[in-house]
Amino acid sequence: MTYHFNFDWLATYWPVFVSGVWMTVQLIAVGGTVGIALGIFCAWARSSGPRGLGACVAIYVELIRNTPFLIQLFFIFFGLPAIGIQMNEVVAAMLAMVINLGAYSAEIIRAGINGVAKGQFEAGASLAMSPVQTFRHIVLVPALQKIWPALASQVVIVMLGSSVVSQIAVEDLTYAANFAQSRSFRAFEAYFVSTAIYLALAITLRLILMQIGHRIFATRRRAAR
Repeated sequence: MTYHFNFDWLATYWPVFVSGVWMTVQLIAVGGTVGIALGIFCAWARSSGPRGLGACVAIYVELIRNTPFLIQLFFIFFGLPAIGIQMNEVVAAMLAMVINLGAYSAEIIRAGINGVAKGQFEAGASLAMSPVQTFRHIVLVPALQKIWPALASQVVIVMLGSSVVSQIAVEDLTYAANFAQSRSFRAFEAYFVSTAIYLALAITLRLILMQIGHRIFATRRRAAR
C-alpha cells in the first residue's frame, strides 16, 4: 500500500494552527517568566531563607518533581473547583506551568547558588547588607550565570510539556493538530506539521533565552570592570 501525502487541507486549517501557536507562545511567556521568578524565590528560601519557609518549599519541590504534570494540571482544573476555587482552562494551564517550572527551576538555581564562593556572602555581610540584599545584589546573577543553559533547557521542556493542556480544552498547538486531523482525516500530515512547529518553537525559544542570558551577563561583566 502506497501512502500519498496531501497537505492541501492546510489551506483551510492554517488559521487554526496560527491560533494554536499563539496560545502556546502565551502559555510559555507567562509560565516561563513567572515560573523562573517563583524558582528564584524558592531557591532563596531553601538556601538562605527562614528554616520553616525552607522546609515548606522543600515539600513543594519534592511534591511537584515527583508527580506527573498532567495530574497536576487535572488537580488544578478539575480538583480545585470541588473546594470552591474555579478558573478557566487557560488560567489553569498557566498556573500549572508556573507551579511545575517553579519547582524544577528552584533546584537548578539552588545548584548555582551552592556553586557561588562563600566569600561572596561574606562580602555582603561586611557591607552591612541583609541576607536578602546580599542574595539579590551579589549572589543571584553569578548563580544564574552558572546554570543558565540548564535553566533555558528546563523552560523549553516545560513549553514542550504544555502540549497536554489540550486535555482540558486549551486551544494550543496540539489542540489545533487534533482539530485538523479529526476533520481532514490526514493524521500523519497534521501531526507532522505540529511536530515541525514544536521543533521550530523549541529552537527559537532556546536561542532567545541564550541571547537574553548573554545580554544580562555581558552587561554585568562590563559593569564590574
